[in-house]
Amino acid sequence: MTPPTSDSIRALIEAQQAAFARVPRRSLADRRRDLGIIEALVLDNEAAIAEAIDADFGGRSRNETRLLEIAVTAQAARHARKNLSHWMKVRTVPTPSTAAPGRSLVRHEPKGVVGIVSPWNYPVQLSLGPLIAALAAGCRALIKPSELTPRTSELTARLLAERFPADQVAVVTGGADVAEVFCSQRFDHLFYTGSTRIGRFVAEAAARNLTPVTLELGGKSPVIIDASIPLDRVAHPLAWGRFLNAGQTCVAPDYVLAVGNRAEALGHAVIRQAGVFYPDFASNPDYTAIVSDRHHARLTAMIDEARHRGVQVLQLPHDAASLAGSRRIAPTVMIDPPADLAVMREEIFGPVLPVLSSDSIAASCARVDAGERPLALYVFSDDRSIVRQVLDSTLSGGVSVNTTMVHLSNEHLPFGGVGESGSGAYHGQRGFEEFSHARSVFEAGRWHSSRLIAPPYGAVFRFVAAIALKS
Repeated sequence: MTPPTSDSIRALIEAQQAAFARVPRRSLADRRRDLGIIEALVLDNEAAIAEAIDADFGGRSRNETRLLEIAVTAQAARHARKNLSHWMKVRTVPTPSTAAPGRSLVRHEPKGVVGIVSPWNYPVQLSLGPLIAALAAGCRALIKPSELTPRTSELTARLLAERFPADQVAVVTGGADVAEVFCSQRFDHLFYTGSTRIGRFVAEAAARNLTPVTLELGGKSPVIIDASIPLDRVAHPLAWGRFLNAGQTCVAPDYVLAVGNRAEALGHAVIRQAGVFYPDFASNPDYTAIVSDRHHARLTAMIDEARHRGVQVLQLPHDAASLAGSRRIAPTVMIDPPADLAVMREEIFGPVLPVLSSDSIAASCARVDAGERPLALYVFSDDRSIVRQVLDSTLSGGVSVNTTMVHLSNEHLPFGGVGESGSGAYHGQRGFEEFSHARSVFEAGRWHSSRLIAPPYGAVFRFVAAIALKS
């Protein structure tokens, strides 16, 4: 495939802009049909998608692909199709007495042509999920998927090209240079999922065109564990959330604050649970590899640094030689690593979980609140007052209580970050609204009270102004 150029990308955008100008309001029936196409695309091509992702990762659990790429995407399309008529309805809102007589309305109208920059860790779900929201809103979309999953990107491009005209949905592939050109274009909305570091460049590029932007970023998502919670109950959701997709998940638990003197015991419990999940993990098809040599080297360096500093490192038993060349890293837990280590300064994005001791719930909340706002926060407690204390004392993109990551699976809940972890949100109705313009409309009758407040200002004006000041 010929690499895209600035001119070819611009030509695609201009074709979509021209198509949008011809048909600026896609009907409910057309949008529902678009969403049905996306649902059928993933369901009918499950095997091909799983094969492409597996090849790109050098080993990706096909069961996890089925759940987290195919099922999640199909459910999102189905949810949008089912609820779209309600979302599209013109909404009547109250009209204050000072604006009467008249009627006030809110219309959700498509923004136009949107750009979607998607990451490698869930290359289908995180490309098609934003596309579902854009199509539900009646927009047209150009997608730039990650160069780290080239087979999946090419497959996605082909499957979409077979089902949509290029002036409605198109894909451009390429590396960081293509992404830079892509983000510099004048879209009506730009949607980026990826690292906070790159998110800053995306925001700067969008700002030059005054393009509204949604940033789905990441950060260090903490776990706060009440001292009264049994460790065996916590180990299962921690191991599942951290080691799913080998930890390459933006909302994976990034570090644990265990209240009481239980960090080491909890660490051992998590490793035992990992052994239950992934027996013989080095050859287990359900344990995913790290996506690239560069990412593998970064994670290995984190573990080596911790060992060099004398940190207690727990891992599933393995033969290092058997892992050579596979890009697999053993499920790893670190006990009380110092704050200056890379594993505590950077988002980990791998199968490594630091477990730290904490004196109290209040101290745990203070530590979380002192850092950047995380994309997700997890709290384990059966005491509702403690859960409320954590929610009231911290700020994060989303929260799951007594489990990990499940909040993002509910299409009725908005998904997005805050501060360093992102801006804007999507999923379900919130995604429809993200790609829509909420257009305010006021309809006055043949006569309107605004005639009473025009110059020359006299007694009637003062009377109406007095009412306005009190209402």
